[in-house]
Amino acid sequence: MLTSKQHYKETILLAWPLILTQVGHIITSMVDTIFLGQIGVAEQAAGIFANNIFILLLVFGIGLSYATTPLVTAANEKNDLEGKAALFKNSLFLNICTSVVLFLILFFSAPLLQYLQQPQDVVALATPFYEVLIFSLLPLSIFFVCKQYCEGLSNTSAGLIISVLGNILNIVLNYLLINGYMGLPKMGYMGSAWATFIARSFMGIGFLYLMYKTPTLNAIFTVYKKVKVNMKHLGELAKIGFNSAMQFTFEVAAFVIAGLMAGSFGKEQIDAHGIALHIAAFTYMFGSGIGSAATIRIGIFNAQNNWQEVKNAGLTAIKLVLMVMGGCGLIFLALNQYLPTIFSSEKAVIELASELLLIAALFQLFDGLQVTVIGILRRLEDVRISTLITFIGYWVIALGLCYVLAFTFKLEVIGVWIGLLASLIFVGLTLLWRFRYLYKKHLRF
Repeated sequence: MLTSKQHYKETILLAWPLILTQVGHIITSMVDTIFLGQIGVAEQAAGIFANNIFILLLVFGIGLSYATTPLVTAANEKNDLEGKAALFKNSLFLNICTSVVLFLILFFSAPLLQYLQQPQDVVALATPFYEVLIFSLLPLSIFFVCKQYCEGLSNTSAGLIISVLGNILNIVLNYLLINGYMGLPKMGYMGSAWATFIARSFMGIGFLYLMYKTPTLNAIFTVYKKVKVNMKHLGELAKIGFNSAMQFTFEVAAFVIAGLMAGSFGKEQIDAHGIALHIAAFTYMFGSGIGSAATIRIGIFNAQNNWQEVKNAGLTAIKLVLMVMGGCGLIFLALNQYLPTIFSSEKAVIELASELLLIAALFQLFDGLQVTVIGILRRLEDVRISTLITFIGYWVIALGLCYVLAFTFKLEVIGVWIGLLASLIFVGLTLLWRFRYLYKKHLRF
């Protein structure tokens, strides 16, 4: 049995590349927001609005790809090369088909943006931005399948390499396309949309190329033509993936709808909400990385039917995420007046965002807790109960409280954030209870 020190060491070694990879995802939208904020309040609000709607369906695809990791981990434990190749091929097929469906939904939904009770000048700017952004769904689906496959092999560095390169490309292209430098057309705020699309396309294609050229990863391509797309593997991926996708969608949809509520109070509230959410999402990726590391480690012990180590590995990850997210919360409390100035120079926006960060300081703990325990339960294939918990937490508690506090009690965007905090507390603690119930049940027998 591993010591507590060994559990912490192995979790941290797995988690840090995952954290950096996850941070890379949020940096893309943060960079866009920073560049757009230098152009104007309306342009920044348009970018935030377009991203919020896009993310609503993107996270369904991301959640679907998460089924790849535990299944690949199990196949890898058995040294089943054809099994790993079949899972990769079927996951690519499933996720690409899903991304096409999601793209069509987003594409034909574009005319509906004007009916979401947002300022009309923001909607006018957001629509073309959104129409470019949605084309990045396909390359992103490829990126996430590759990333989750590699994580199933405990290879967390490949995703990090591609994320870093993609973010560097996004920053450079934002600067060049917005301003029209080096002979490129001056595209203004739309340059940010095209920069994001190009960078994400590179990330999808580049990851496939990296896997093909990396000796520790490319063995599956020797049997790739031999394995087929089949209902057995598609069913396994869909069973876990659909529930994971719904968990992601419930949470993000609640935040998107909360953003629409904030937007009904004006551009400054959209910007303040978006800025505070970007900052909170940045630190959330620390929790997400630790949760992914927990998924990998739990998968190994679960394959061995070693519930004592399942318990120890899970509790180690939970304690670690609470320490890390608690530290992030203290930073929010200390720097709440200064962090929003990175994104905006508008006094009203900065003041409101700084107030929201005080609430975010507390919900960091429970956001980190819920994403870590969801990762643990996903690997234990206990997805139905956790999906129900997230539905109640985000669609019943969050949306209900957000609406009542924002509109009935007239707390506006502050009320929205208090509602989100309450839902995260409920989801985090209830999921923790579920994990505790499972390991006690198995250790009893």
